Amino acid sequence: MRYLLDGHETERLQFRLVTLGDRDQWLTFFEDPNSFQYWDMQMDTPEVECRKWYDKQLGRYKNDLGGMNALVEKSTGKLVGHCGLLVQTVDGAPELEIGYSLLGPFRGKGFATEAAHACRDCAFRNAFADSLISIVSLANQPSANVARKNGMNLDKQTFYNGNAVNIFRIRKSDWLLTH
Repeated sequence: MRYLLDGHETERLQFRLVTLGDRDQWLTFFEDPNSFQYWDMQMDTPEVECRKWYDKQLGRYKNDLGGMNALVEKSTGKLVGHCGLLVQTVDGAPELEIGYSLLGPFRGKGFATEAAHACRDCAFRNAFADSLISIVSLANQPSANVARKNGMNLDKQTFYNGNAVNIFRIRKSDWLLTH
């Protein structure tokens, strides 16, 4: 399964594949209105959305399209959120995205940045792509800040899944200047 960081570790986080056993913990993400405040989308019940999210991730794994990794805090063993490399199509072109979502209590503590750095470094060290993106809703400043801390710059604005978004990008050639 290409693009996955299963078994990878950072200073505070352990990456592993998502499992259906995580579903009850991740359900709180879909119950939190702050999780989707930046996206204009029709939502089912939190339970249905959570099930659809897991089906999508497991489908990504099966079809070698990357996917989110569960992020586990090493000191507590708690699920912090998810981060991963995702094969996407943006404006008709294939892209490799660094995506990240955290549970409410773990936001604002640097976990997303730490995980995004690990994804970026893994992708470039393994020659997965010459550039990486993050797709960020126009109003989502916290996620934009993570993208910038990951060395990304605003590349363009476009529409993705019916939402106006910023596409942040880092090129491997720029990453190599600092690594």
